Amino acid sequence: MTKILRCADNTLDLSRPVVMGVLNVTPDSFSDGGRFLNVESAVAHGLRLVEEGAAIIDVGGESTRPGAAPVPSDEEIRRVVPVVQGIHQAVPRVIISVDTSKPEVIREVVAAGAGLLNDVRAFQEPGALEAAAASGCGVCLMHMQGDPRTMQRAPSYVDVVKEVKAFLADRAQACRAAGVAPQRIAIDPGFGFGKTLEHNLELLRRLHELASGEWPVLVGLSRKSIVGTLTGRAAGERVHGSVALAVIAAMSGARIIRAHDVAATVDALKVVAAVAVEES
Repeated sequence: MTKILRCADNTLDLSRPVVMGVLNVTPDSFSDGGRFLNVESAVAHGLRLVEEGAAIIDVGGESTRPGAAPVPSDEEIRRVVPVVQGIHQAVPRVIISVDTSKPEVIREVVAAGAGLLNDVRAFQEPGALEAAAASGCGVCLMHMQGDPRTMQRAPSYVDVVKEVKAFLADRAQACRAAGVAPQRIAIDPGFGFGKTLEHNLELLRRLHELASGEWPVLVGLSRKSIVGTLTGRAAGERVHGSVALAVIAAMSGARIIRAHDVAATVDALKVVAAVAVEES
């Protein structure tokens, strides 16, 4: 696995796991929807996540929770671009990721200072792969069965790990064919995106099968329904379960942990890194 991720003008060191802080500028995201609709409050929260130790800030302008409706490109641009600009101007060293599938949005956020493109559809929308390849940004390819409106109705796999791994390998090859350098590619198994609880647990148990490959693995488990199901906690009360899953993922080889509760996750990963050094 490559130990760096090139993100436009920045290079992310992945010799140890890092945290990607979540910043949703949407009215309907499952955990923090509506909290950061104002540009000033969104930028302030992004800077707070940097202070807490996030290496990446992941800005999302379209909810991808189960059942979410799509957002027009112009509205997504209106929500996201000023936030990307504000964070980039304040802290140029931090890597700003944007969670989008649309080529129009990709071009606008890259011009605003984004360095990583995080696509739940793995750049399968028309024009998205070409826009990403031309950007110079890092790309994160996620697996999703179905789409956000339908993905949790009846997800089914013969072997969830093999099928996710095959899909991500295929999309990584498509990126390479489009001109994306290998050091710009990361993969995400897509916990909660077209998966049952058992699918999610199986992916986590066998995460090392993905992490032992060529591409660094990003994992997004923070506050998701898997935590709620296992703990019985509401979305805003899932910090402990989320941190536990982050530790398991990091010890299984994940290199980027997407988290809402950044400070707690950063502390936990410092412990993981220390134990890994002692064991090596």
